[in-house]
Amino acid sequence: MSRKITLRDIAKEAGVSLSTVSQVLNNRPNVAPQTRQHVLKVAEELGYRPKVEVAHTVVPQLSTIGLLTRSTKGEEPLIANPFYSQIIAGAENECQRHGINLMYANIEVDERKHAINFPAMLLDEIVDGVIVVGAFLEETLTDISRRANSNVVLVDAYTPDDMAFDSVLIDNINGAYNAVSYLIQNGHRHIGLIGSEPDAYPSILERRLGYISALQNNGIKETYIIDSQLSRADGFSATIRLLKRYPHITAIFACNDNVAIGVMNAVRELGLNVPDDISVIGFDDIALAQEVVPPLTTMHVDTYFMGAMALRHLRDRVEHPNRPILKTHVSTQLIERGSCKRLGMNTPYAE
Repeated sequence: MSRKITLRDIAKEAGVSLSTVSQVLNNRPNVAPQTRQHVLKVAEELGYRPKVEVAHTVVPQLSTIGLLTRSTKGEEPLIANPFYSQIIAGAENECQRHGINLMYANIEVDERKHAINFPAMLLDEIVDGVIVVGAFLEETLTDISRRANSNVVLVDAYTPDDMAFDSVLIDNINGAYNAVSYLIQNGHRHIGLIGSEPDAYPSILERRLGYISALQNNGIKETYIIDSQLSRADGFSATIRLLKRYPHITAIFACNDNVAIGVMNAVRELGLNVPDDISVIGFDDIALAQEVVPPLTTMHVDTYFMGAMALRHLRDRVEHPNRPILKTHVSTQLIERGSCKRLGMNTPYAE
């Protein structure tokens, strides 16, 4: 009795991957026509006989997905960023739970954010869907969507209304609003903002808006904003300028934790103390936030959950391709540590 032909036998003979054979024999759409014909011809020549099943309604399933990040030349890829690495970890764990293969690739972009090249997973169209983490140009997203059979979910990425994708976003406005309101509730009225620019990424502009709204809604007219990039070094230099220009400031809201650490370093550089002289609150709650001295009060973002939610959106999109676009906004949570003090008290508000 001859040995039963397996998918692995077909993949070896055809010179393609096991996942490609699986997609062809399961009649998946994302395989090049010439590759499909070649695989089917090899399967027939080898005498492969597909398993006969009782007829039923076929529900599309994800077999292999891609997760894409970007970086400009000379920059570390987003996977090295503590914020984005947890998003990736959440998506990976969710894939493991559902037996879905995950392929990761970084797309290098030029200074104008144009993709320099695409990874093989897209060029060969071997993935059933894609999770895109971070910002990409609209034309790049269009190309990605075409190669992924329109099964795309964005994480912390924004597009115009006429180019909508399923997405998982942070409730940045309310998060920043609550952070600044916390400082106001603790007696602060002169509150600075570090880590944003007028042309910053949309999520950072939302945090800037949350800062302004909290002050306005509490009857505070003075804003103290020094434009700066979202880096520890720029946060440091911007804080030096801020405190020299406005020495009466008692608190600073930093647009992320990395910037907040630069702020704290600058406060010490000026011979001041956190939180006795300047209270500091951050955003994101990266692992380092609880290790600095004093531990950083911040707004927690469940980035791990964001990654898992992205995979859930992608699975649902494949099963229901015509459903409306879904945008999930993940709320934030105040984490009180030791970098903020209630005015008029000799000790931090939160130990």
